[in-house]
Amino acid sequence: MDPPVLDRPAWASLSTFHAGLSVGGGFARRYLADVNLFASASDESVEGLTALAELVQPGEQVFLLQVPGIVVPPGLHELKRAKGLQMVAKRHVQMDAPADIVELGDADAAEMVALAQLTEPGPFLARTHTMGRFLGIRIEGRLAAMAGELFRFPGYTEVSGVCTQPDGRGRGFARTLSAAVMARIESRRDRPFLHAWTWNRPAISLYESLGFEVRSEVDIAVLRREIP
Repeated sequence: MDPPVLDRPAWASLSTFHAGLSVGGGFARRYLADVNLFASASDESVEGLTALAELVQPGEQVFLLQVPGIVVPPGLHELKRAKGLQMVAKRHVQMDAPADIVELGDADAAEMVALAQLTEPGPFLARTHTMGRFLGIRIEGRLAAMAGELFRFPGYTEVSGVCTQPDGRGRGFARTLSAAVMARIESRRDRPFLHAWTWNRPAISLYESLGFEVRSEVDIAVLRREIP
């Protein structure tokens, strides 16, 4: 059985491997404004919800993702809410990375943000790529597809940011890159996990074919503090 730490993956990541990319304290944390929009309270206590609300300035918005139902802290307003699936790898991936896979970094950040904005895999900002290692495929110099690591905490790393240019779909890029990211995660003895929208059947089917199984539904919300 997978550990309950997966119920709050954002908190688990923010309070461990990504503490240096975040602000906050023992009750709530959020990523730095140019790294990501995710935030999390440690729980739904008054202290946790109050601390979470205090991390959001007027006009700002944050994303929450967790298995327990999200409680909106006083002072914040819910803009959107949706359901996703959390999936955990249950078998090892077998692959040798193709030669056309390239490592992505600071020099590729603008292209990565543009691709993410076009395809909307989730929030992706100027320094989101610093959360983990990202891989890409270039076609005639253009970034055609990418995938990488986001949430990370002891024993687990999330496969995320999987996206492909519209004219590059149907060529297996998402499968190739997801498998390559999984292999890297497994090489350091972490278990890959990921999140997908409940309605995204093509993505869910792809991940199932790579050995992922659904662990739980997750609650996802976008919260904002209004400008007085």
